[in-house]
Order: sequence, then structure tokens, then C-alpha cells
Amino acid sequence: MDKPGSDTLFAGSIPELYETHLVPLIFAPYADDLARRVAALGPARVLETAAGTGVVTRALARLLPAPVELVATDLNQPMLDRAATVGTQRPVTWQQADAMKLPFGDASFDVVVCQFGVMFFPEKAHAFAEARRVLRRGGALVFNVWDRIEHSEFADVVTTALAGLFPADPPRFLARTPHGYHDRDAIARDLATAGFVAAPRIDTVAAHSRAATAREPAVAYCQGTPLRNEIEARSGGSPARLAEATAVCAAAIAARFGAGPVDGRIQAHIVVAQC
Repeated sequence: MDKPGSDTLFAGSIPELYETHLVPLIFAPYADDLARRVAALGPARVLETAAGTGVVTRALARLLPAPVELVATDLNQPMLDRAATVGTQRPVTWQQADAMKLPFGDASFDVVVCQFGVMFFPEKAHAFAEARRVLRRGGALVFNVWDRIEHSEFADVVTTALAGLFPADPPRFLARTPHGYHDRDAIARDLATAGFVAAPRIDTVAAHSRAATAREPAVAYCQGTPLRNEIEARSGGSPARLAEATAVCAAAIAARFGAGPVDGRIQAHIVVAQC
């Protein structure tokens, strides 16, 4: 049985592998889309939660006018450290913060934006209420979440392959957390509970996840996400066992998509909730 806290643990070598492998694989295709939606709202001050290693932060820094203040936060300081190392083309305030208890005053931002982080919040409605609290009247919460796992083909193949390798206790992180908050009605209910009166706009957007070889997505998922914590927990932390799990997933991806280059479908919901 996996500890719930392990789903939010992005430490050790995960931040670097996340940035190097996972960001171009699945996050970059949606980062510019989310940044364009934020820029279209014409904000003066933007808060990003669960910023990770900064893929959306960099897109926002490119697209938002220079006077717009951008504050990027994440629960995990190692992720922010990696984001700051990569850098942005203009100043950004990096700050460790818990989206469940934001250290900012009421009505202090025009937009709160979050890319693929909401799924990790233990109480979604509470996190949405915190976002609403720091939003000014007429402001907007803009975020995206993954659709169900079968619509993200590499993640689905990896989950199935690992179930074969660990049949007694299959690692379910990808299905449980990143792809575990896909119900549009549930999202709308949680936003209403948080005090967002207007019905949210929810767009479902498909994209493609591409890599030069089948091994790249296997490394991205098995070593660059908290799925690694589950694999290591089942193998006593053995590097050989982690390498074996990665190889098994690479072989499964190659069997379905070819040895490389590989191209898999991904799909997400983009949500805009106005105060």
C-alpha cells in the first residue's frame, strides 16, 4: 500500500529528470495554451501554484507584458530550485507555498493559474476556495487536469506494464493521481463548493506526446515522477530493479509504438472559473 504523501514527493533526482524528460514529453504542449489563456485576460498580477520546474512560468514570462507581476509557487522547494536554475527571460518571484494555505492577502491577484497540479491537492474544493480568496473581484482561476488515463497512451502503457512486473501490488500512481481527477461534473461541483458562482468553462484538448525513442517516456514516467517512489518501495530501493522497471516499460512502449521515434495521444481538460 502506498502512502498518500508519496504522491506529492518530488525530491532527489526527480526534479532534474522531470524537467529534462517529462516537460518536453507532456507538459510543453499545454504550457503555451495555458499562458495564452491567461494573457488574454489582461491581468496585472498573476499567481501560479504548483509551478513545478517552471514550464508555464517561462511561457507566462514570454507572453505577459513586462509590467505584469508574476509570482510562481510550489509545495516542493527542490522543484522551484530547478525552475530558478533554468531561469526566465524576465524577473519572477519564486516562493515556496502550499496551495491549501496560500501566504497571500485577500483579493491580491487578478489570475491564479495552475498547470497539472490540482490533482495533487488533498482537498480540491479547499484549494479552490484559497485561490478564490486571493483573487480580486472579476478575477479568474485557470487550470488544467489530465483526462482519464486511457486518453494518455504512454502513461496507460507504463501503468499496464508495471502491473505485470509487480502483480501482487501494482504501482498505480499515474492512474490514481495525475489522471485521477478527470470528471468534469466533479470539477464543477468542487468549484461551486469553493464559492465560484458562475459555471466554469471546460475545454477538452487533445495533443501529441512525442519522443525520439521508446526509452525516453519510460525514463520520464518511471524515474521523473513520484511513480519512482512506488517502484523503489517495491524493490527495496534497488537501482537494478528501477532500471529493470524502466526497461520493461520501454519495451512495452516500443511494442505498441515502435522503437522510435514514438508518438502517443494525450488529452486534458482546461478549466476557467471566474469570480
